[in-house]
Amino acid sequence: MTEMLLAINANNTNCKFAIFDGETMLGPWRSATDPRRTADEYGVWLIQLLNIAGIERGQVRDTIIASVVPDGLYELKTFCRRYFDSEPLVIGEAAVNLGVRATIERPEEAGADRLVNAAEAHRHYGGPAIVVDFGTATTFDVIDGEGNYAGGVIAPGPNLSVDALYRAAAKLPHIALKRPASVIGRATVPAMQSGVFWGYVGLVEGIVARIKAEFGRPMKVITTGGLAPLFADAIPAIEHLDPDLTLRGLLHIHRLNRSS
Repeated sequence: MTEMLLAINANNTNCKFAIFDGETMLGPWRSATDPRRTADEYGVWLIQLLNIAGIERGQVRDTIIASVVPDGLYELKTFCRRYFDSEPLVIGEAAVNLGVRATIERPEEAGADRLVNAAEAHRHYGGPAIVVDFGTATTFDVIDGEGNYAGGVIAPGPNLSVDALYRAAAKLPHIALKRPASVIGRATVPAMQSGVFWGYVGLVEGIVARIKAEFGRPMKVITTGGLAPLFADAIPAIEHLDPDLTLRGLLHIHRLNRSS
């Protein structure tokens, strides 16, 4: 029977689950992040999806978790133990070797997903590098030439801006985030879409340029996250679109720790 790995990346908006059979990734499957969700709720949901994919629960022998939602971590760990008889590796715990270091002033504050992104970006693309992650927040992770997480930038994500416009302005509707046909909007909705979309294009271009100028060396630029495919083609500074960067990073961090 093939032994597989379950990788879990729990972010503020979505929790992503993927199965790795060697280098082959099955999934990913997404669940809305809710710290109140129990281990059994995760179990019922994911086991059904695995059955549909033709994966037997007994094939999953190991688990690894990266989470930026502390309140939900206990149930995710319980889920791994109860449904897969596996003690999960958890990014951020002292015993877990990432293969890189966080060289910021407060290393304990670095988000688990950002550390995984740094490790995998360096392993796969080399460095120095910038990882632009389009999630609930838009983050810019700076990886030095040795692969260490050297700091970054955190900005509100595009969907937060959409929600803020809707909540704060009485006459503005809630809009779908999309690339508008033109920069100049000739009605309220396309004008809002243009402001959010092209505003974030400008934000990313500007921050990437300033990071490169401050770092003082050529840097590769990789983007990931749920909204990355929407923005990647509009930003020439982005060299690589890699939606599965974090999940693939969990696979290789697991291998690093199991082989040591």
